[in-house]
Amino acid sequence: MSEKIKAPKEPLFSKKNKRLVTEPLDDNNPVTLQVLGICSALAITVSIEQALIMTAAVFFVLGLGNVIISLLRNSIPSRIRIIVQLVVVAALVIIVDELLKAFLPDPAEKLSVFVGLIITNCIIMGRFEAFAMANKPWPSFLDAVGNTLGYGMILVIVSVIREILGAGKFFGFELFGDRIKGTGLYEYGYMDNNFIILAPFALFAVALIIWVQRARNKSLIEEH
Repeated sequence: MSEKIKAPKEPLFSKKNKRLVTEPLDDNNPVTLQVLGICSALAITVSIEQALIMTAAVFFVLGLGNVIISLLRNSIPSRIRIIVQLVVVAALVIIVDELLKAFLPDPAEKLSVFVGLIITNCIIMGRFEAFAMANKPWPSFLDAVGNTLGYGMILVIVSVIREILGAGKFFGFELFGDRIKGTGLYEYGYMDNNFIILAPFALFAVALIIWVQRARNKSLIEEH
Protein backbone atom coordinates (compact mmCIF):
# COMPACT_ATOMS: atom_id res chain seq x y z
CA MET A 1 0.00 0.00 0.00
CA SER A 2 1.61 3.19 -1.14
CA GLU A 3 2.09 5.98 1.37
CA LYS A 4 0.90 9.46 0.60
CA ILE A 5 3.73 11.90 0.01
CA LYS A 6 3.26 14.96 2.12
CA ALA A 7 4.37 18.28 0.70
CA PRO A 8 7.17 19.82 2.78
CA LYS A 9 6.01 22.53 5.15
CA GLU A 10 7.11 26.06 4.38
CA PRO A 11 9.54 27.40 7.02
CA LEU A 12 8.05 29.97 9.36
CA PHE A 13 10.59 32.54 8.20
CA SER A 14 11.00 31.61 4.54
CA LYS A 15 12.09 34.25 2.03
CA LYS A 16 8.46 34.74 1.05
CA ASN A 17 7.42 35.29 4.66
CA LYS A 18 10.33 37.63 5.32
CA ARG A 19 9.26 39.77 2.38
CA LEU A 20 5.85 40.21 4.02
CA VAL A 21 7.66 42.05 6.82
CA THR A 22 10.34 43.89 4.86
CA GLU A 23 8.50 45.13 1.75
CA PRO A 24 6.07 47.46 3.60
CA LEU A 25 9.08 49.16 5.20
CA ASP A 26 10.18 50.60 1.88
CA ASP A 27 9.10 49.42 -1.57
CA ASN A 28 5.44 48.93 -0.61
CA ASN A 29 5.01 51.26 2.34
CA PRO A 30 1.31 51.64 3.20
CA VAL A 31 1.58 55.40 3.81
CA THR A 32 4.04 56.66 1.20
CA LEU A 33 3.39 54.18 -1.62
CA GLN A 34 -0.18 52.99 -1.08
CA VAL A 35 -1.18 56.40 0.37
CA LEU A 36 -3.21 54.84 3.18
CA GLY A 37 -3.46 55.94 6.80
CA ILE A 38 -2.65 59.54 5.89
CA CYS A 39 -5.18 61.05 8.32
CA SER A 40 -3.42 59.79 11.44
CA ALA A 41 -0.02 60.69 9.95
CA LEU A 42 -1.23 64.29 9.77
CA ALA A 43 -3.24 64.47 12.97
CA ILE A 44 -1.41 62.67 15.78
CA THR A 45 2.27 63.15 14.90
CA VAL A 46 2.79 66.23 17.07
CA SER A 47 4.70 64.03 19.53
CA ILE A 48 6.68 60.79 19.36
CA GLU A 49 4.72 59.33 22.27
CA GLN A 50 1.42 59.69 20.42
CA ALA A 51 2.94 58.20 17.24
CA LEU A 52 4.21 55.15 19.13
CA ILE A 53 0.94 54.60 20.98
CA MET A 54 -1.05 54.88 17.76
CA THR A 55 1.33 52.40 16.10
CA ALA A 56 0.87 49.95 18.99
CA ALA A 57 -2.91 50.34 18.77
CA VAL A 58 -2.89 49.70 15.01
CA PHE A 59 -0.67 46.64 15.52
CA PHE A 60 -3.07 45.24 18.13
CA VAL A 61 -6.05 45.68 15.81
CA LEU A 62 -4.36 44.63 12.56
CA GLY A 63 -2.39 41.73 14.05
CA LEU A 64 -5.34 40.10 15.81
CA GLY A 65 -7.75 41.12 13.07
CA ASN A 66 -5.71 39.59 10.27
CA VAL A 67 -5.42 36.30 12.18
CA ILE A 68 -9.15 36.22 13.02
CA ILE A 69 -10.21 37.00 9.45
CA SER A 70 -7.76 34.41 8.13
CA LEU A 71 -9.18 31.74 10.45
CA LEU A 72 -12.74 32.60 9.40
CA ARG A 73 -12.02 33.20 5.71
CA ASN A 74 -13.56 29.92 4.50
CA SER A 75 -16.66 30.38 6.65
CA ILE A 76 -17.56 33.96 5.73
CA PRO A 77 -20.18 34.26 2.98
CA SER A 78 -18.84 36.55 0.28
CA ARG A 79 -21.95 38.75 0.42
CA ILE A 80 -21.32 39.80 4.03
CA ARG A 81 -17.52 39.66 4.21
CA ILE A 82 -17.14 43.46 4.53
CA ILE A 83 -19.72 43.51 7.35
CA VAL A 84 -17.86 40.74 9.18
CA GLN A 85 -14.56 42.58 8.74
CA LEU A 86 -16.10 45.77 10.15
CA VAL A 87 -17.47 43.88 13.16
CA VAL A 88 -14.05 42.38 13.86
CA VAL A 89 -12.17 45.67 13.56
CA ALA A 90 -14.80 47.56 15.59
CA ALA A 91 -14.63 45.03 18.43
CA LEU A 92 -10.82 45.17 18.52
CA VAL A 93 -10.80 48.98 18.44
CA ILE A 94 -13.22 49.10 21.39
CA ILE A 95 -10.90 46.77 23.33
CA VAL A 96 -7.76 48.80 22.59
CA ASP A 97 -9.58 52.07 23.36
CA GLU A 98 -10.66 50.77 26.78
CA LEU A 99 -7.15 49.45 27.51
CA LEU A 100 -5.64 52.84 26.69
CA LYS A 101 -8.15 54.64 28.90
CA ALA A 102 -7.42 52.25 31.75
CA PHE A 103 -3.62 52.16 31.60
CA LEU A 104 -2.60 55.30 29.66
CA PRO A 105 -5.32 57.86 30.40
CA ASP A 106 -3.35 61.00 29.47
CA PRO A 107 -2.23 59.81 25.99
CA ALA A 108 -5.67 58.28 25.47
CA GLU A 109 -7.26 61.68 26.10
CA LYS A 110 -4.87 63.36 23.64
CA LEU A 111 -5.54 60.77 20.96
CA SER A 112 -9.28 60.80 21.81
CA VAL A 113 -11.29 60.30 18.63
CA PHE A 114 -8.31 59.19 16.53
CA VAL A 115 -8.18 55.79 18.23
CA GLY A 116 -11.81 55.22 17.26
CA LEU A 117 -10.99 56.23 13.71
CA ILE A 118 -8.76 53.16 13.41
CA ILE A 119 -12.02 51.47 12.39
CA THR A 120 -11.96 53.51 9.18
CA ASN A 121 -8.19 53.23 8.66
CA CYS A 122 -7.80 52.01 5.07
CA ILE A 123 -4.71 49.98 5.98
CA ILE A 124 -6.76 47.76 8.30
CA MET A 125 -9.63 47.03 5.92
CA GLY A 126 -7.23 46.83 2.98
CA ARG A 127 -5.13 44.10 4.59
CA PHE A 128 -8.23 42.19 5.74
CA GLU A 129 -9.66 42.17 2.23
CA ALA A 130 -6.49 41.90 0.14
CA PHE A 131 -4.46 39.49 2.26
CA ALA A 132 -6.12 37.86 5.27
CA MET A 133 -9.10 36.68 3.21
CA ALA A 134 -6.76 34.72 0.93
CA ASN A 135 -3.96 33.50 3.22
CA LYS A 136 -3.29 31.39 6.30
CA PRO A 137 -2.99 32.87 9.82
CA TRP A 138 0.82 32.96 10.08
CA PRO A 139 1.47 34.84 6.81
CA SER A 140 -1.48 37.09 7.70
CA PHE A 141 0.14 37.91 11.05
CA LEU A 142 3.47 38.66 9.36
CA ASP A 143 1.66 40.88 6.87
CA ALA A 144 0.22 42.79 9.82
CA VAL A 145 3.68 43.11 11.38
CA GLY A 146 5.20 44.46 8.17
CA ASN A 147 2.43 46.94 7.41
CA THR A 148 2.32 48.18 11.01
CA LEU A 149 6.09 48.70 11.04
CA GLY A 150 5.91 50.56 7.73
CA TYR A 151 3.05 52.69 8.99
CA GLY A 152 4.69 53.33 12.37
CA MET A 153 8.04 54.20 10.81
CA ILE A 154 6.48 57.09 8.86
CA LEU A 155 4.55 58.29 11.91
CA VAL A 156 7.70 58.31 14.05
CA ILE A 157 9.82 60.11 11.43
CA VAL A 158 7.18 62.82 11.00
CA SER A 159 6.64 63.15 14.76
CA VAL A 160 10.40 63.48 15.43
CA ILE A 161 10.60 66.37 12.95
CA ARG A 162 7.49 68.07 14.32
CA GLU A 163 8.31 67.63 18.00
CA ILE A 164 11.93 68.81 17.74
CA LEU A 165 11.43 71.73 15.36
CA GLY A 166 7.94 72.66 16.48
CA ALA A 167 8.13 72.31 20.25
CA GLY A 168 11.86 72.09 20.94
CA LYS A 169 11.41 68.71 22.61
CA PHE A 170 12.34 65.07 22.06
CA PHE A 171 10.02 62.53 23.67
CA GLY A 172 8.80 65.30 25.96
CA PHE A 173 12.26 66.40 27.13
CA GLU A 174 13.39 70.00 26.52
CA LEU A 175 16.30 70.10 24.04
CA PHE A 176 17.23 73.76 24.10
CA GLY A 177 17.48 74.57 27.79
CA ASP A 178 14.87 76.36 29.87
CA ARG A 179 12.06 78.42 28.37
CA ILE A 180 11.95 82.14 28.94
CA LYS A 181 8.76 82.61 30.93
CA GLY A 182 5.77 83.82 28.95
CA THR A 183 7.35 83.18 25.54
CA GLY A 184 8.16 80.30 23.22
CA LEU A 185 11.82 81.33 23.38
CA TYR A 186 14.53 79.18 24.98
CA GLU A 187 17.57 80.46 26.84
CA TYR A 188 19.75 79.53 23.85
CA GLY A 189 17.61 81.60 21.48
CA TYR A 190 15.53 78.86 19.80
CA MET A 191 11.87 79.77 19.35
CA ASP A 192 9.00 77.34 18.91
CA ASN A 193 7.65 77.13 15.36
CA ASN A 194 3.89 76.82 15.67
CA PHE A 195 3.42 76.16 11.94
CA ILE A 196 5.38 72.90 12.26
CA ILE A 197 2.97 71.71 14.95
CA LEU A 198 0.00 72.26 12.64
CA ALA A 199 -1.33 69.45 10.42
CA PRO A 200 -0.41 71.14 7.08
CA PHE A 201 3.29 70.81 7.89
CA ALA A 202 2.80 67.07 8.45
CA LEU A 203 1.61 66.88 4.85
CA PHE A 204 4.83 68.59 3.71
CA ALA A 205 6.86 66.17 5.84
CA VAL A 206 5.15 63.11 4.35
CA ALA A 207 5.63 64.56 0.85
CA LEU A 208 9.33 65.06 1.59
CA ILE A 209 9.66 61.43 2.71
CA ILE A 210 7.94 60.27 -0.49
CA TRP A 211 10.29 62.42 -2.58
CA VAL A 212 13.40 61.04 -0.84
CA GLN A 213 12.10 57.49 -1.13
CA ARG A 214 11.39 57.74 -4.86
CA ALA A 215 14.60 59.64 -5.60
CA ARG A 216 16.55 56.82 -3.92
CA ASN A 217 14.64 54.07 -5.74
CA LYS A 218 13.96 55.05 -9.36
CA SER A 219 11.91 51.89 -10.01
CA LEU A 220 9.16 53.20 -7.74
CA ILE A 221 8.59 56.11 -10.13
CA GLU A 222 8.05 53.72 -13.05
CA GLU A 223 5.75 51.38 -11.08
CA HIS A 224 3.64 54.12 -9.49
